[in-house]
Amino acid sequence: MKGKSLLTVVIIVAIATVGYRWLPSHYNPFVPLTLDDPPGKITQFKLRRLTPQECEALLSQANQRRLIRTQPVADSRGECPLNDVVRVRDFGPVSLNSSFLASCPLALSSALYVSHQARPLTRGYLGSELTRIEHLGSFACRNIYHRPDARRSEHATAEALDISAFRLANGQRITVLNGWRSEKTQPWLKAMLAASCGYYGNGLGPDYNAAHANHFHFGMRGYGLCR
Repeated sequence: MKGKSLLTVVIIVAIATVGYRWLPSHYNPFVPLTLDDPPGKITQFKLRRLTPQECEALLSQANQRRLIRTQPVADSRGECPLNDVVRVRDFGPVSLNSSFLASCPLALSSALYVSHQARPLTRGYLGSELTRIEHLGSFACRNIYHRPDARRSEHATAEALDISAFRLANGQRITVLNGWRSEKTQPWLKAMLAASCGYYGNGLGPDYNAAHANHFHFGMRGYGLCR
């Protein structure tokens, strides 16, 4: 009886091993991340496991493919030191109202989000191309909500971006503040916020609290909290 049980276990393990090897790479959490991996928990897990060197290599590939355009920035000291950050100039065909500082994980996650989620969702919901993203900034040496007794904000390490509005090829400019209350644009904005879960640690919007009534906060802390 024990022999049969052992044989059964061996067969199950063998089947699982063979099946694991045949998994598509984007479903295999132990295969290195690629720029073409679809959004989801596995991709997010891979993003979390990236070493600084791996993140830098993928960000370089993203630059070559024009998913993003970044420039290196020297490390800085002070109350909120910055290490290994870049300046993001644009997301290829999607321009910015101004450049912003970002950690490598934030820059890479943003490039993938804009390419794989924001652009297709805009096209699908509104029938026009996303051409510009307007933001309120990324780096700010401060505590959460500017409270003296709170912990440091994600913004203090350039690991969060606040997005306030979007421009489309048809000339529309949609703000988070007004668009969230519009029957026409709210479903699209809610889809845009929900989609951020596949790449960022957290995505916060108008329904989270009054402080986020006019922007989406995309940050690297957490494991996919989007609300």
